[in-house]
Amino acid sequence: MEYIERRAMALLSRDDDDPASQLLKLLQDPFNNILQVRSVWSSLAFSVSICAGIALLFSFIRPYNTVVYAPKLKHADESKAPPPLGKGIFAWMVPLWTTDEKELIRLVGMDAALFLRFLRMCRNMFFVLAVVSCAVVIPTNNNKSGDRDNPDVDWLMKITPRNVSGEIQWVTVFVSYFSTFTVCGFLWWNYRKVLHMRREYFQSEEFQNSLHSRTLMMYDIPKGMASDEGIARIIDGIAPNSSFSRTAIARNVKILPELIKEHEKAVRKLEEVLAKYLKDPKNLPPNRPVCEPSKKDRSYGTYPKGQKVDAIDYLTQRIKDLEIEIKEVRLSVDKRNTMGYGFASYSDISEAHAIAYAATKKKPLGGAIITLAPRPNDIIWDNMPLNSSTRSRKRFIVTFWIAVLTFLWIAPNAGIAMFLVNLSNLGTLWKAFGQSLADNKTFWSLVQGILNPALTSLVYLVLPIIFRRLMMRAGDQTKSGRERHVVAKLYSFFVFNNLIIFSLFSSLFAFISSLVKQVNNGTDAGQAILKQKLGHALLISLCNISPFWVTWLLQRQLGAAIDLAQLWPLIYSFFRRKFSSPTPREMIELTAPPPIDYASYYNYFLYYATIALAYAVIQPLVLPAAALYFIIDVALKKYLLLYVFVTKTESGGMVWRVLFNRLVFATILGQLVVFLTVWVRGDGEIEAGTPKTQAYAVAPLPFIMIIFKIYCAKVFDTKIKYFSTTFVTAGDPEAGMPVGKESHRNDRLAARFGHPALYKPLITPMVHAKAQNILASVYQGRLSDGREAGTGDTMSTSGYSDTFNLGPMHAGKPGKSASAMPGFEVVPESKLDFEYYKNRDEFSQEHGGGDIFNTRPGTPSLPSGPDSRPGTPVGGMTGRRQFSGAHGMRPSADPYARAGSPGPAGYSAFSPPAPSHGNSYSGQVSPYGMAPTPYGPPSAGFDTSRTRSPLYGIGISANESGSNLVGNAAGMPTSRPPPVRSSSPDTPGSTAPGMLGGGPYGYGNLPQDDHQDPMSYDYFRGGNSARRR
Repeated sequence: MEYIERRAMALLSRDDDDPASQLLKLLQDPFNNILQVRSVWSSLAFSVSICAGIALLFSFIRPYNTVVYAPKLKHADESKAPPPLGKGIFAWMVPLWTTDEKELIRLVGMDAALFLRFLRMCRNMFFVLAVVSCAVVIPTNNNKSGDRDNPDVDWLMKITPRNVSGEIQWVTVFVSYFSTFTVCGFLWWNYRKVLHMRREYFQSEEFQNSLHSRTLMMYDIPKGMASDEGIARIIDGIAPNSSFSRTAIARNVKILPELIKEHEKAVRKLEEVLAKYLKDPKNLPPNRPVCEPSKKDRSYGTYPKGQKVDAIDYLTQRIKDLEIEIKEVRLSVDKRNTMGYGFASYSDISEAHAIAYAATKKKPLGGAIITLAPRPNDIIWDNMPLNSSTRSRKRFIVTFWIAVLTFLWIAPNAGIAMFLVNLSNLGTLWKAFGQSLADNKTFWSLVQGILNPALTSLVYLVLPIIFRRLMMRAGDQTKSGRERHVVAKLYSFFVFNNLIIFSLFSSLFAFISSLVKQVNNGTDAGQAILKQKLGHALLISLCNISPFWVTWLLQRQLGAAIDLAQLWPLIYSFFRRKFSSPTPREMIELTAPPPIDYASYYNYFLYYATIALAYAVIQPLVLPAAALYFIIDVALKKYLLLYVFVTKTESGGMVWRVLFNRLVFATILGQLVVFLTVWVRGDGEIEAGTPKTQAYAVAPLPFIMIIFKIYCAKVFDTKIKYFSTTFVTAGDPEAGMPVGKESHRNDRLAARFGHPALYKPLITPMVHAKAQNILASVYQGRLSDGREAGTGDTMSTSGYSDTFNLGPMHAGKPGKSASAMPGFEVVPESKLDFEYYKNRDEFSQEHGGGDIFNTRPGTPSLPSGPDSRPGTPVGGMTGRRQFSGAHGMRPSADPYARAGSPGPAGYSAFSPPAPSHGNSYSGQVSPYGMAPTPYGPPSAGFDTSRTRSPLYGIGISANESGSNLVGNAAGMPTSRPPPVRSSSPDTPGSTAPGMLGGGPYGYGNLPQDDHQDPMSYDYFRGGNSARRR
């Protein structure tokens, strides 16, 4: 401590021209020059005019670029399609007025509807606060300020409480109480609205017919109870009178997830290599591409160290080796090696929710945890096997590193505030740079105007990515839960660094430097601290910096306008297409609707709200600045959610409590600022023995907010989370199950909530059609089909895309032409569009498949009959629609069920029809011209889940109606279902060995037939009806 004091005194004793002394002066008042050159009115005029200009430019460009500005109009199913848009300049504004919240829930989902409700709440709340606070506080402070007649004091300073003292501070107390009850009123009203939204969501067709709504997820299951029967015993300990449930314990998938990631990485790398090498097929580069062998390759040690190998040959062999390994590992998975988590499904939603609620009141056997199951695509499967101690340790480590990152960012944040915002400060310390600054004012002014916002924007983009990856390492089990934690961590980081430290930085340094001077002059340290009056210094610092926050909030309109213009996607897409060699897969992904980053947006909104509430009594103009931002952003974000953005992982609006808690904290922070203001400027003096009545009057406000939070949690949270909390007495045990629920007995829970690594289809390399003719001369890969493996006449299992066989060809079932390019998917220029691939899992999972395609991404595909909505290729690579022959080829009422359960033998059986929005498939004729049968779709007995790519037959057939048929990309690994009719005598029952070349076991030495394989995944799941006979 003595050493620090000596160093500080040495610094303070230096000459004023010394760089160290100049640095101390900057630290004491880093905004001295900034606030002189920045005007609130100029910032308002600049931001609003630029925002209006961008919006007007968008209005002119939008009708001619729907790929960027309205992709959901093109890709969404009818039930999810947004209102049509006209070609008029301002036609995009009409749906913003006519689409209500109930319609929004149906079109964009619960999460997006809650997002817009939160925006509207902030808009209305800050508008009310701005009107009252500005009408009361501004004239009061302006008239009572001690600087009223001082022309040297700016008007922005006169309306702050910097020089307003005495009884007039009762006005501040009144405004504080009004603001508190206004915030509480808006939060309470919207809490009720969120409850109503959730209850309507519970009654929706989507929720009622989904499997996850009546399924429980269990983890931390003891090893001795890690079985299907163990799950049932644990539930019986919670609810002894519960009905029969379908249970499924998780299996150890070993290294399958890592192998599949490596396979996808190798395929994408091969696509990149081929895209660059075959960019101009008529003029190939003289040298073939090379690469370094992967360190994860088992054969890595056999390659010469430091020597590169032929990229095409190596990646081909690498993909083949991975396919063989994946096949072997998949076949080795059985029920004897279980994990500590599983699922239990019930026929009734209310019973499942009641058991989950009861588990919160009574500890299950063995310390297991029972919760409501999320959607399958919401689960982070890699974290599911972690036990409670491992999760706690990981969470502590991640929290520690986030805290370290938060504190380490203080120094760079201060540097940005002092130097990048105003480069003249850097010139004061660095004489050589100061001379350059004086000689090149125009250049450095451009650097100052670009570098600071560019660096700040980069930080804002990178931080959510860092925090999201850290939270994945913390053991979060769901993606939606991870996003909620990311919001919380980002908010803490921004508030601490960019608000608290940023606002109090100068006053703390001024306090420390003055304290050191007094101690140096012989004053006792304790007396020096009392003389400094830290409260006065903090209040003056807040008042001095408050105009900065007004201008900063006014400039946020630019971000909202840039979001509307989609400048980043436009720029990225342009440079990607013009200055690189994108693969067909990357070109398709560029045309897909982008997922919205809720965590980043929520963090921004909460951060802006916190600034406004914290500075409401210091600088009332922050309230209209915040209100203006939310007024503009409500409209712009509504358009983006209706026509551009999709929700990647739907949580059903469960983020509300995170938002509520942060607004409660922001309100308490504002109350602390009010307490500081009335303590410093109000009546009473502690030294004189007079009470500070105004400060005591404000003291109960934080406790009011805490009581309000507890009240809302008690009244609303349970009803928001659970459909029901009470058990319904079972009926007559001899009676059968109600119609509509009887089919739930046939739910394939183990498949629907099985690890994706067990059924995830392996992607096929895509190449551009222009390279089709030259590809055979440069590619030395296998000769069997890729995505077609296992779907044609030969039922090969040696393809890229999967490792499981389908049934043999039957009489009456159309055959398939040979592929033009074995092992590859050839994509012509006209088909480089997401529209042709939106039903494939490999594309839809990352681009809101469950939101706009009315599907359940992340759940195994099931065999289905063909169907297509008008205007798109027939069928769909994942065969999304489910039909029942008993009901006229109608799709399943379960919007999350992978269409295609072939009746009781499938993973989900018939569900009673329910009315759909704007669409009726009743009585629809099969697009293949086949009449419905009493036993399901025409192909009900056969696994048609993996049919030909829409582009595989290019060059073979000129008939696009035949060559562009699409079907299911990949089905759940399953043994062959029992045939519903005898095979045609003309169709052989097995495949001739070696029919594809490469000997009896084909290329890759894989068997050509998997009939009734006892090691198959479905065999041990107990789903093979033929085996049970």
